Amino acid sequence: MSNISVEEVYLKDLLKQAILELVQERGDVLQDILVEALEDLALARAIEEGESTEVVSKAEILQILEGTA
Repeated sequence: MSNISVEEVYLKDLLKQAILELVQERGDVLQDILVEALEDLALARAIEEGESTEVVSKAEILQILEGTA
């Protein structure tokens, strides 16, 4: 086994240990990180979808939000 492979295995094990400790000791932090990442993905998808739809006026949006549409 070469030095690079040993170092890669060592770093991989360190990363696994760090993630495991994070989950065990600070699951709330990991949950916050995952929620934030999912929200970012959802926002990016919404933006992409919005770029391919027709443009509407601010008044139309406000009517929908106010329930008067």
